[in-house]
Amino acid sequence: MNGFGRFAAMAATYGFLGLMAFLSVFPFIWMVLGATNSSIDIIKGKLLPGAAFATNVANFFTLVNVPLVFWNSAKIAIVATVLTLAVSSLAGYGFEMFRSRRRERVYRAMLLTLMIPFAALMIPLFVMMGKAGLINTHLAVVLPSIGSAFVIFYFRQSTKAFPSELRDAAKVDGLKEWQIFLFIYVPVMRSTYAAAFVIVFMTAWNNYLWPLIVLQTNETKTITLVISSLASAYYPDYGVVMVGTILATLPTLAVFFFMQRQFVQGMLGSVK
Repeated sequence: MNGFGRFAAMAATYGFLGLMAFLSVFPFIWMVLGATNSSIDIIKGKLLPGAAFATNVANFFTLVNVPLVFWNSAKIAIVATVLTLAVSSLAGYGFEMFRSRRRERVYRAMLLTLMIPFAALMIPLFVMMGKAGLINTHLAVVLPSIGSAFVIFYFRQSTKAFPSELRDAAKVDGLKEWQIFLFIYVPVMRSTYAAAFVIVFMTAWNNYLWPLIVLQTNETKTITLVISSLASAYYPDYGVVMVGTILATLPTLAVFFFMQRQFVQGMLGSVK
């Protein structure tokens, strides 16, 4: 009876995990199947492969300047990711390593900004970008994302695991603070950087609301904006939309699967 109880518990556990896995993967499966069907079949809810994949791909490449929109998205995502990691890691390192009376006050005030919804910041940001002459430029998309309070918080919490003995030994050897950060801290915290890279890159690549506001011409739009415009057309071709969604998903999937081991290590707070 005891053995039967353990078997039943294991069966229930794996059954629940299998159901959750299916619910998580099903939207992607439906998206792939939808890319092979016509718009009418997708509306009808057809869940079997169709014969319209080649037509949908050809229509997508006809309607969309694919190299341009992917270049726009990649440029924004890569620049935003590199700058965010550079600024946020420096801030997280500074908050943890340099002690002062006002440090915690500044840090808490920064964390309070996480409670401010982006909708409350859109108009002030738009006015600022307009006065700076940055409307309809990719720089206007990148700049507001650089100072991420969440990423700074993540780096500071991860820096708590950084061995202080390494910093002390580096100081004894005569290294300056920027040398300690660049040649010791960054290599040791590479798992943290990898996890942050995945998070920030995915956020920047999938960013929609703010680019929708500041990017006003087809030459500057990203893949997410183009797919949204295809889906909101008067007669949307959902097969074409599915093809575009698959193509837009591939870069983030590639980044995640390429760095998944480092991502897990970074999220667990491991330091090497």
